[in-house]
Amino acid sequence: MKQENTEKRTKKVLSIILKLVGAIVLVIVLFFAIVFIVNLISSKSEEAKIQTYGQFVQVDGENMNVFVEGEGEETIVLLPGYGTAAPALDFKPLIEELAPFYKVVVVEPFGYGLSDHTEKERTTENIVYEIHEVLQTLDIDEYILMGHSIAGIYGLDYVNNFEDEVQAFIGIDTSVPTQGGMDEDLPITTFNLLRKSGLGRLVINLGDDPYETLPFDEDTKDQMRLITHKNLFNPSNLNEMKHFSSNFNEAQSLTFPDNLPLLLFIQENNVDVEGWVSLHEEQVSHSLHGKIMMFDADHYLHHTKSKKMVENMRVFLSETE
Repeated sequence: MKQENTEKRTKKVLSIILKLVGAIVLVIVLFFAIVFIVNLISSKSEEAKIQTYGQFVQVDGENMNVFVEGEGEETIVLLPGYGTAAPALDFKPLIEELAPFYKVVVVEPFGYGLSDHTEKERTTENIVYEIHEVLQTLDIDEYILMGHSIAGIYGLDYVNNFEDEVQAFIGIDTSVPTQGGMDEDLPITTFNLLRKSGLGRLVINLGDDPYETLPFDEDTKDQMRLITHKNLFNPSNLNEMKHFSSNFNEAQSLTFPDNLPLLLFIQENNVDVEGWVSLHEEQVSHSLHGKIMMFDADHYLHHTKSKKMVENMRVFLSETE
């Protein structure tokens, strides 16, 4: 009799445990289903709220978005740092300072801003080719190249291929081929899962608002948020991430041309990359017209230091003419 009662109690406990496990599994499945559906609905809704800007230029059958402002005699071509959701909006403080003196052209590479995605590998060679094709289509064949962050890697290749077109290179806390940490394996599969499942949107919404304290009007901030969700971990960006190591390694054999005016604006206290200042000092040491200017600011110098940057850039360029 005791054994029979024990067996009944055991079966009852097991039944309760199985029901609890089943309930937990059901809750988890429902959670992921809700996150997935909310992401689909939100993405569709947000797509209609995105305001267009710039103009499309076709490259290899895909549309690349380009924003142009200002009517100066000299042209500045702006290239974004990796993962910048909406480059033409992100560069707004800098564009406002440049436009009174220059024609400013912001190129949004594939996977950025309002540009299409592409199935072409995001090698430096392909990225540089596409940017040049855009400028050729717009009949822009003489310009100052100005880029942020990873544009320092693509810019190196660019100025060596089109030295007769580029009048100067201006770096905004640009990446350096020999900086540490660029050969590490990155969780690309995880990022892809975050995008497809909708968890990426959830993580962003639960975190601090990255645009809250930035010097943009509220409408611009709203647009940047919308485009951030649109472009988050998209296939083109993830493919570019996959090529980080090879793109940085290939750039190690390059230096800026000796006679090319080279001005590098950098943050003076970069705690993430060892030897940040000395890496840039090494770059300008090869240039006959090279200079570094340091700012007490974060990686996105153009958000808070645009006025000072443009003032110093204009002096530098006048001195090197």
